[in-house]
Amino acid sequence: MGKGLNGKRIAIGASRKTEEMSTLIKKQGGIPVVRSLQGTVFLADKKVGPDLQAFVETGADWVIFTTGIGTETLVSLAEKLGIGERFLKVIRQAKAASRGYKTISALKKFGITPIAADEDGTTKGLIESLASHDFAGKRVMVQLHGENAPSLLTFLEEKGASVFPLLPYQHVAPDQETVALLCEELLNHEVDAVCFTTAVQVRSLFKFAREKGYGEKIVQSFQDHVLAAAVGKVTAEALKEEGVKRLLAPELERMGAMIVELARHYEAEKDLSGKEV
Repeated sequence: MGKGLNGKRIAIGASRKTEEMSTLIKKQGGIPVVRSLQGTVFLADKKVGPDLQAFVETGADWVIFTTGIGTETLVSLAEKLGIGERFLKVIRQAKAASRGYKTISALKKFGITPIAADEDGTTKGLIESLASHDFAGKRVMVQLHGENAPSLLTFLEEKGASVFPLLPYQHVAPDQETVALLCEELLNHEVDAVCFTTAVQVRSLFKFAREKGYGEKIVQSFQDHVLAAAVGKVTAEALKEEGVKRLLAPELERMGAMIVELARHYEAEKDLSGKEV
């Protein structure tokens, strides 16, 4: 294995498998620093229960599911509340849309075939598949996972829909001191790249930065000095939505592939310039 990350300081935004990622970065000659942006995602059964009850009572014209685990969790929670069959009846009667192949597989278990679905696993792809449908005056339930999907919710509201979000899982923000430290490192050009493994990590960083008044400066840091690395399409999409245009993501959506792609990027830059950059 080469040393494509020689001397590069690489921040890791994940909270899981950080040791494995650190080892891969070191093997490429890099210096890993763990700056977890993940926070905690927990089952919010007590909070979502009343919303689930209300949804079953009122129904919807459309139901949009964004994750397989979230879809299955809503059905499971409905069963615990004694409204499982009623919940399934309501979502089967509505027009359904889904994001991601795991979501389609989950819906298939319950006898539901979405009439709209993305082609690439992204929210952008899902929105494109929904663009030709009429949502004016329609009630739309959107299953979310741990965080809001601002672009999807905005799209539906602009199309005239009445949006009813259901979040079976809630997100608790990461340690604020850790996020503040990474922001400082980004602004001072003390890291060369940041590895993001989920969209939640991206949202956490930029939400904190905006609240502190330097969101635009963080975006500029990524544009000018710091390379953003995304593990896959959904994470890359979140970065783009936050204004980060200079980023890389491997075709194979794996953490190891992301590190290798990062090393290749710096090797290519070195080859072009004739020296390390």
